Amino acid sequence: SGLIGLLAVGAFMIVWYRLPGLVAVAALLLYIVLLLGIFKMVPVTLTIAGIAGVILSMGMAVDANILIFERMKEELIRGRSLEEAIGQGFSRAWTSIRDSNVSSLITCGILYWFGTSMVQGFALTLGIGIGVSMFSAIIITRTLLFALMIRRLSAKRTLFLSGIAR
Repeated sequence: SGLIGLLAVGAFMIVWYRLPGLVAVAALLLYIVLLLGIFKMVPVTLTIAGIAGVILSMGMAVDANILIFERMKEELIRGRSLEEAIGQGFSRAWTSIRDSNVSSLITCGILYWFGTSMVQGFALTLGIGIGVSMFSAIIITRTLLFALMIRRLSAKRTLFLSGIAR
């Protein structure tokens, strides 16, 4: 079910956000590779509760990308250049991403401290996933977007406008 959900979210991101959606899918795949690598190093045993934490943290990673892309779209509609829109999109979305992830990490800490083993597994995988998703959304997605911002693509702003552009 996690794989089906991942494929559905990936298809939606590509259809709705076009080129940034493709970048988000690539960043999400790198996120999964990093997360599984960390789970191997820690080591984490993935129970049903742990898998639920992973799936929830994947949703939070996608949410961060959506916040960034919507802010980028607003800046492009205002007439900013692509480079300015990407920079402003990330800076305007950062506070929302930071605040939601910090409050979720605090909740993970409380759940881990006071919970039973199954709840601790959920809190641990969710907490690690949130940390990796912040890295993925802010560093990987930003780097890939700026790398794709070459002259030919910059002229085609429609590749960066999502959904129904005003």
